[in-house]
Amino acid sequence: MPGRRQRRREERQTFGRGGSATRYQMRQKMFALGQDFYIENEQGQKVFKVDGKVLRVRDTLYFRDTKGNELCKLQQKVARIKDSMEIEGPDGKRMAMVKQAIISPVRDRWTVKIGNGPDLDVQGNILDHEYNIEEGRTKVAEVSKKWFRVRDTYGVEVAPGQEDILILAATVAIDMMAHAGR
Repeated sequence: MPGRRQRRREERQTFGRGGSATRYQMRQKMFALGQDFYIENEQGQKVFKVDGKVLRVRDTLYFRDTKGNELCKLQQKVARIKDSMEIEGPDGKRMAMVKQAIISPVRDRWTVKIGNGPDLDVQGNILDHEYNIEEGRTKVAEVSKKWFRVRDTYGVEVAPGQEDILILAATVAIDMMAHAGR
């Protein structure tokens, strides 16, 4: 098992400038249901479309590729008591469930319960878009505003080998639940 120093060295090779992680650009407050928005790569090219639909029983966001193919959908259960959103694949099977774990004044904790894989832990300052997504002790994604100077924009870096659309959908779910009433 690698030591703390080695893990940080490996993270620097993956995350940050010149790292191997894929970087996406997200816009704050764009996740209003009933509205469409795009997720862009760091060059500003549209790579995913998020199609917002407001239905009677559930509010749904469809994540599509640039050709319009459905990749996954994010559904908020209206009757839920606890904050949670479900991510489903195009086949209707659950890919993940995003839940708020612990509320504290400084750091929020969320859990992404993966359908057929290890769960992901989300920790950091959710409201300010400065947090990490980890699988055990391994960082698989980082969310930060520091990469973009544009107001109301933040970045999501996804480590190689991860399912980018699942990480992005979880990020949107967390953003929607954390900023619900704003």
